[in-house]
Amino acid sequence: MPSMHYILRWPDQTETTCYSPSLVIKDFFTTGTAYPLAEFLPRIRQATQIASDRVEAKFGFACSRANDQLADIEQRAARFDPLAPVEMLAFEDA
Repeated sequence: MPSMHYILRWPDQTETTCYSPSLVIKDFFTTGTAYPLAEFLPRIRQATQIASDRVEAKFGFACSRANDQLADIEQRAARFDPLAPVEMLAFEDA
């Protein structure tokens, strides 16, 4: 199963490299596009759930790394206004 990294730019201009066990993230986001947190969070939750479900279907267990990544994203997002933008900077092969 191909995994990937994706790079986010947060409202405070910090950047984070994130992990996904599946390329499904590319179906939910476009590089160079900024999403208000209120839109970004439901998208990343859904994409991460699909990615984790794919791991579970193939290996018999959910992807704990994907779940940990989502928890980190949600913790970072909690610091900002829901209308603040998060930009999807890039997709990278893992």
